[in-house]
Amino acid sequence: MIMPLSLLAGLSLPFFFWLCYWQGWPLWLGGFLLLLLAWRKEILPNVFNIVSLCAALLGLLSLLFRSTNIILYYPATVSFLFLAGFSLSLCYPPTAIERIARKMMPNLPLEGIRYTRRVTQVWCAFFAINGVIALWTIMQPMKIWLMYNGLLSYCAMGLMFGGEWLIRHRTMPHHHDRF
Repeated sequence: MIMPLSLLAGLSLPFFFWLCYWQGWPLWLGGFLLLLLAWRKEILPNVFNIVSLCAALLGLLSLLFRSTNIILYYPATVSFLFLAGFSLSLCYPPTAIERIARKMMPNLPLEGIRYTRRVTQVWCAFFAINGVIALWTIMQPMKIWLMYNGLLSYCAMGLMFGGEWLIRHRTMPHHHDRF
């Protein structure tokens, strides 16, 4: 029950931020949703555990201090933590994307390993750019922070997932159905 609840909290967070903005509610109320994220367990447990811990800490601090400023750091924190986790996996293989691919295809061929390494590098670039933009939006009006962190970054992530799926199906036609 906790896993679906935390998944729902994670998916509803950007909508909740928008709702707070439109209704004039304090954004620090999002701290409740960040606390629920602390119970997530995913494919990459080490990175997700750290992200969950940081989400819970930011949520708790924003609630204790009733501070919107604290919660504004959540998107940048997540991006930089994923950047760190994915980058470390490049130094200490298997890469993050290879681990995900091996869940679906345990005997990943060498070409798949090379491909997943490249995809991990691309995700590192994405997380770096996304994190810098998320930090920049903290110093902007709330509407800009919400537009980027509550909409545009999710659209960009969706484009990344969709683009990778299309490229994988083109470049690895014999293996795309397995990973």
